[in-house]
Order: sequence, then structure tokens, then C-alpha cells
Amino acid sequence: MISLKKIYKYYDNKYERTYILKNVNLEVAEGDFVSVMGPSGAGKSTLLNIIGLLDDPNEGEYFFLDQPAHQLNEKKKVDFHRHHVGFIFQAFHLIEEMTVYENIETPLFYKGMKKKERQSVIADLLDRFNMVAKKDLFPQQLSGGQQQLVGIARAIAGKPKLLLADEPTGNLHHDQGKMIMDLLKKLNEEGMTIIQVTHNQEFANYGKRIIRLTDGEIEEEILNN
Repeated sequence: MISLKKIYKYYDNKYERTYILKNVNLEVAEGDFVSVMGPSGAGKSTLLNIIGLLDDPNEGEYFFLDQPAHQLNEKKKVDFHRHHVGFIFQAFHLIEEMTVYENIETPLFYKGMKKKERQSVIADLLDRFNMVAKKDLFPQQLSGGQQQLVGIARAIAGKPKLLLADEPTGNLHHDQGKMIMDLLKKLNEEGMTIIQVTHNQEFANYGKRIIRLTDGEIEEEILNN
């Protein structure tokens, strides 16, 4: 599904080149669940952003479903986001002017889902995340943990082929985090491919593989039984 070949990401200033990612080679099969770990500044979020076409590498090739994703124009990137990928962002990225309900509805609307179907999907997610009473509130009226739950609901609402999750449990207490990880595991068992960045070893173990990044390079890969 995903093939990264010799990916480099760096920034140049007048005197030196600073590498964020160095010679990253990674294969992710459809239905895989990969946890990416490593210290702060190791390049984890940058790697996720490149896979999600939110950032471009300076060098290297990226193939998604055998298509050269590194060559897609902006219109094709929008289609890629709309039809293939769900994002769970560390910083929520909720639309402040929209209610909880409307935030979750947005990707379904852009996918062209009919109103009745949208209503059914959103009702199920609101119920699952105990957010029914919050559906008409705006993001600034919610706690950080509640905003994270809305972000997760929005990301999985359209059942994307690929879910990219940057610290999906970072703003949640342990029980909420475990509920989210159990949900991600179930979605993965149903066929969704998941790549998550996490600092939490317990939650990393939900993945079938753990990739450790150090200074922008893949240091090791661990297979979970």
C-alpha cells in the first residue's frame, strides 16, 4: 500500500544542512498497524506528514497504492485526502466556527455521503464517544480531551483506507486512551491500515510492528506477535 524509498527531509540555512529525516525506507502493507516511536525531534510527525501528503520530502520516492504520490498535483492531493486518508492531529485542528456535529460531518459531506447516512454515522460516533450532549457545542467550549475525541471521531467517520494518528491518546486520561486504542484495533481488524505516532509503550504494542526513529533514521523495527 505504502512504499517509501530513500526519503530525506532537511532544511538549509547559510552555513549548514539540518536533517529531519535521513534515508528512510519503509513498506506498509494494506491492513497493517504500525506504531512509530522515538524521542522528541526524531522526525516522527514529519514522517507522518509526508505519508499524509501534508509535507514533501526533499529527496526520495513515495508510492501509495502503486501510484507515485510524490508526483501528485494539488488537485490529486485533495482527492487523496478526501477519499483515502483520515488524520488524527495532536493539535486537534477542529474548525472553531463549527459545532461538534458539524466538525464530524465535514469529511462525510466532502465524500458525497447522503444526509440520512451522514446522520446515522454521526449518531453512532457521538454515542460511542459519550458526546451526544455535546453535539451542539463549539470546540472552545470543550476540554482538551473532549476536543481530541471529536478529532478522532471526525478522522474515522468516513472509514478511510489509511488512518494517520499523531499521538492519538496524548490528551486523554488512561481509560479514555485505552478505549481509543481498542477502537483503533477493531478498525484495523476490519481492514483499516493504521500508522500511529506515540510515546506510550503500552499503546505502541497495539501495533503489529513498532518502528523506532532516532535522529531522523529508522533505528530498529520490532514485530509484535
